Amino acid sequence: METGNVRFPNGKVVPPIGQGSWHLGQGRRPADVEAAAMRTGIDLGLTLIDTAEMYGEGRSERHVGHAIAGRREEVFLVSKVLPSNATRHGIPKACDASLTRLGVDRLDLYLLHWPDGRTDLAEVVDAFEALRGAGKIRAWGVSNFDVDDMEALFALPDGRNCATNQVLYNLGSRGIEFALLPWCAARGVPVMAYTPLGGSRLLRDATLARIAAQHGCPVSAVALAWAARSGGVIAIPEAGNPAHVAENARALTLELTADDLLSIDAAFPPPHRKAPLDII
Repeated sequence: METGNVRFPNGKVVPPIGQGSWHLGQGRRPADVEAAAMRTGIDLGLTLIDTAEMYGEGRSERHVGHAIAGRREEVFLVSKVLPSNATRHGIPKACDASLTRLGVDRLDLYLLHWPDGRTDLAEVVDAFEALRGAGKIRAWGVSNFDVDDMEALFALPDGRNCATNQVLYNLGSRGIEFALLPWCAARGVPVMAYTPLGGSRLLRDATLARIAAQHGCPVSAVALAWAARSGGVIAIPEAGNPAHVAENARALTLELTADDLLSIDAAFPPPHRKAPLDII
């Protein structure tokens, strides 16, 4: 089973492995190292890049803008608006601020970062559709939405134009497989998986290490290929270290076997009940 490209509802095709930026541009590593990592990912085919206005209070967006300078047309660029800015008038202002920090004139995908129970989804959809009509975004979606949230969204005029739902998903957090992932798959809505490596524990797991050794690849590639195995999931591991990004890119060509998947299910059983969503 080789990971294949993922198609958004508007027909745009992206690789199943992208690059995240949650902690980037915030001094954890030298800025030139993090920029080199992101450019390495672009070179290796990890052309979807995800960021948000919340990450480092805009510093991650500035980092991404620096890293992709001169290469805008090579990347599929995603950012997110905070629910506190998610009003009819707040969304256009937040989008303009993100575009300025990124140094670009449009986003390929713009997401509502999470539902806070107070956000008027009808206003959000109207504002997103207006941005799309103005050419500032090419598509819009949501993040951290559960099935009930998605059904409320799809009940709105133009709500079915939602292009994706970005949620936590990895071998240690398989809860979305119970209800949310099938719901999205049935409606042709790809899922973007943040924290797809689940921290260092997964990278030390004996089952994943054995499978990686059999394929001659890094453990991270096994975990990422697993996350993207369905063809409807885009995994976005953080891209701060060039060597790690190169390891992640191995997932693009890794073919997990049926026996591999059975072994992984035995070590990380799929959910038997609905689990609450975490928010990042």
